[in-house]
Amino acid sequence: AWWNFGSLLGLCLMTQIITGLFLAMHYTADTTLAFASVAHICRDVQYGWLIRNIHANGASMFFICLYLHIGRGLYYGSYLFKETWNTGVILLLLT
Repeated sequence: AWWNFGSLLGLCLMTQIITGLFLAMHYTADTTLAFASVAHICRDVQYGWLIRNIHANGASMFFICLYLHIGRGLYYGSYLFKETWNTGVILLLLT
C-alpha cells in the first residue's frame, strides 16, 4: 500500500477529469447564474449530487496522495535517481 500512491494519483486525476467534464456540461460560468447551476446539478441532474461530491472530495484526495507520494520519495531517498526524480518534478509542475 505504501508504494501505490503514484497509481492512486493517476486514478484520482482521471476521476477528476471525468467528473469535471460531466459537471462542465451543466455548469454556467456567470456570476448571476453560477449558484443556480450548482443547485440544478445537485437537485435535477441524475446523480449530480454524487458527481459533485466525488469531484470535490477527489481534489482533496489527489493532494493527500501527492504529498504522501513526495514524502515517501524523500524518506526513501528516491531523489538519488536523478532521471526518475526529475520526471516526477516535471509532473508535479504540470499538475
